[in-house]
Amino acid sequence: MQQPLYGLIGGKLGHSYSKIIHEQIADYTYDLLPLPTEAEARVFMEKRAFTAINVTIPYKQFVIPYCDVVDPKAKAIGAVNTIVNRDGKLYGYNTDYAGFSYLAKAHGVDFADKTVLILGTGGTHSTVAAVCRDGGAREVLTASRTGRDGALLYSEAMHRRDVQIIINTTPCGMYPNVGQCLIDPKAFPRLEAVLDVVYNPFRTELLLRAEDCGVTAAGGFEMLVAQAVFAAEHFTGSTLDTDTLIPTISRRLRHQLANVSLIGMPGCGKSTVGAALAKRLDKRFVDLDAEIERRTGHNIPDIFAEEGEEAFRRYEAEVLAEVAKGNSQVIACGGGVVKNPANSRALRQNGPVLWVRRPLSRLATRGRPLSKGGEALRQMEAERTPLYTAAATAELENN
Repeated sequence: MQQPLYGLIGGKLGHSYSKIIHEQIADYTYDLLPLPTEAEARVFMEKRAFTAINVTIPYKQFVIPYCDVVDPKAKAIGAVNTIVNRDGKLYGYNTDYAGFSYLAKAHGVDFADKTVLILGTGGTHSTVAAVCRDGGAREVLTASRTGRDGALLYSEAMHRRDVQIIINTTPCGMYPNVGQCLIDPKAFPRLEAVLDVVYNPFRTELLLRAEDCGVTAAGGFEMLVAQAVFAAEHFTGSTLDTDTLIPTISRRLRHQLANVSLIGMPGCGKSTVGAALAKRLDKRFVDLDAEIERRTGHNIPDIFAEEGEEAFRRYEAEVLAEVAKGNSQVIACGGGVVKNPANSRALRQNGPVLWVRRPLSRLATRGRPLSKGGEALRQMEAERTPLYTAAATAELENN
């Protein structure tokens, strides 16, 4: 008898959280099944050797002809993300619709009488557009790289100053290519909310820019959990308590996966606090200065002495950009990390940033190239305090 097979198919799945989500929802083993080419996807679908699967980029439309029965909602949308094999017949559903609806509702985003701009034209675009139309949107615009099939070019979309809600349905900004952004939210004076279906990182560059504009900004993690819960109902044939399950699993997994980053003056105790915090939270501890030394093969005082601060800041930014892509870490940063705004954004993408504060008289200065004490230290604190304030999610008094 064939073993039950549950899982996710898609082009690239190295970034996926679906396995850990599904295995918290129900009692089955869930596998990631990358299919890099359409030829491989075709063979997989023709064999039908699975119990139930989810489908992600780029196969949400590709799989439809293989389904014997397509749910009316999925058929209307033109995208399938959930397939159940019942006695050799394939049944296709779309749980992204309910998942995206949940995300919007959870963050108070109302589409009624609004002008909405959707970025991208793939299978998820169709789902999101359906939710917007069903929610009473006044106008649903689409922007793409090519501008085909009636879509605006991204450069053209930037001139639609009446846009009130922006939704990204493309992989832009998704791990590992973080930091990318298709448009600038500042171009839209009436903007109220930005939603991004990308869930890794938690905050894409688009969302970070939206937060800078003071508008509602939410990533796709809650949508991912919600659609997984709704898919599990199809997988198991049972009704789940979705109102409780979705927020509970979302909260638990965000706590598990989030980074916690520590910033503050040199010698304020970031490494000591960070190591203890990592142990308490069962996360990996990363001392950024130690990581820079490991990757460059030189200790930091020598880098300052031989190459200068500018070279060190370049190494710091490069190492941080890579480290911050990861998850489940406590990251203790050097005191001057906030001098580069890109560093603060990198830290914010995957979790909270804590500013460790300690009285100047109690700061350790030994062996620190830029921290010699006295008036110089007071001046450094005055210069950096606004930068720490801007970067921090919360403050931690280490006294």
